[in-house]
Amino acid sequence: MEYIIGILRYNPNAGFVFTHYLFWVFFGVVLLGNALLFKRSVLRNAFLFVASIFFYYKAGGYYFFLLFFSTIVDYSIGLGIGKAKKKSVRKLLVVLSLLVNLGVLGYFKYTYFFADFLYQVSGIQVNVVNYFSMFTNAIFNTSLDATYILLPVGISFFTFQTISYSIDVYRKRIKPVKNILDFGFYVSFFPQLVAGPIVRAWEFIPQLHKKYVLSEKRFWSAVWLILGGLFKKMVISDYLSVNLVDRVFDAPMMYSGIELLMGAYAYTMQIYCDFSGYTDIAIGVALILGFKLPDNFNLPYVATSVTDFWRRWHISLSSWLRDYLYIPLGGNRRGTIRRGINLMITMLLGGLWHGAGWMFVIWGALHGLALLLEKMLLGAFKRIHLKIPRFIGFLFTFHFLVFTWIVFRSPDLETLQLFFIRLKTAFSIYDIKQLFLSYSNVLFVMFLGYMIHWLPSELEKLIKYNLIRANVVIKMIIVVAFCVIIYQFSLMDIKPFIYFRF
Repeated sequence: MEYIIGILRYNPNAGFVFTHYLFWVFFGVVLLGNALLFKRSVLRNAFLFVASIFFYYKAGGYYFFLLFFSTIVDYSIGLGIGKAKKKSVRKLLVVLSLLVNLGVLGYFKYTYFFADFLYQVSGIQVNVVNYFSMFTNAIFNTSLDATYILLPVGISFFTFQTISYSIDVYRKRIKPVKNILDFGFYVSFFPQLVAGPIVRAWEFIPQLHKKYVLSEKRFWSAVWLILGGLFKKMVISDYLSVNLVDRVFDAPMMYSGIELLMGAYAYTMQIYCDFSGYTDIAIGVALILGFKLPDNFNLPYVATSVTDFWRRWHISLSSWLRDYLYIPLGGNRRGTIRRGINLMITMLLGGLWHGAGWMFVIWGALHGLALLLEKMLLGAFKRIHLKIPRFIGFLFTFHFLVFTWIVFRSPDLETLQLFFIRLKTAFSIYDIKQLFLSYSNVLFVMFLGYMIHWLPSELEKLIKYNLIRANVVIKMIIVVAFCVIIYQFSLMDIKPFIYFRF
């Protein structure tokens, strides 16, 4: 009994994530409840809502109260916007939603960033206090550390979801949700709760009361997504992280230039496999439960321009920034200079969304500058009827991305500087045989990741089509083979998903 109670309690040292076996035990229980209640949508949605809250409690502890707070605030604001007759009142309520949501996000995510900035600029030192921990300790007699603000898991994702809901109600794109359980379920749906994709209310809420249907094709599509996502995360991403990436970025002066270069290419693949792997699993789990989540990746490393990359990478975030920041700022409707300013503001804030640090701001600025330069050059090329070959565009784009991922991964400017100094001064061609002997496994895993990613799209579709239509015996053999491979890699040190930090 104590063992079961221990499993049900929040344990900050035991990650309740897709790569942990306890999650799949939890998912089995959820599937059982879903099977028993699937004909009664209200009870089914209520059950899944409770399951989602439990999931967040296991993943983030008492911070699940933030979900309740965010749900109640934006549900109430949505109703108020729907009832308000005057546009000024509707606008005031949207502003209130922005202030509350961004205020909570800013407090938990950016307090240290702004406190450090204030100290560096003015010498004023701010003592940071975690008022949420103080409140929790007083109410539940816990002993949480009130001297340190811990970033709640997934706060950037569910905050953007609730903001988009209030704005969409204001724009009359959707009607206010009348049932608070439906809205709470939308905010907290566990597959995508902590790392996306960011789901719009108009995409998700209409699915809540549709008849639950799980066809054989849909089920096997979900299974392949889940297995593929676990393979990306546990076999490719974690292996590259543990065996090369973490080492070279933590201590760049200990490695040669060619090892650092390998680390940069490895991290480029690692972050893609880590994040897209999570998304694949989330979409697959949601499909089995009867819900369709939006695609979040579309082969980003085949992009032939930076603009093309942002149409393929973290699509739910880039489209969110476009619809709720770039276009409201004026988009490209107010001339070239204003367009450039709007673009830079969007990318700087997009970088800051990823983390409270200057490296993320620099990363966003680099992408903003690249987009500006790209638009200027393409405009000039168009006027003289010059077209850049797609392969050249791909090469420049891919290596720009590798460069910016080095900035993104570096913990500070000093490490970034050391990385490039070492890359420049200690770059020598090793004996190829010795290099392969030392890093044969890493090179193989990295090669495998890139080859899978760069598979011709038609061939990839054909493989998926045949896997779905294959004989059930063949399917089970493939499933077992994947499970064995994933299990073998799970015996290593499993890394948390990178985007859990954002």
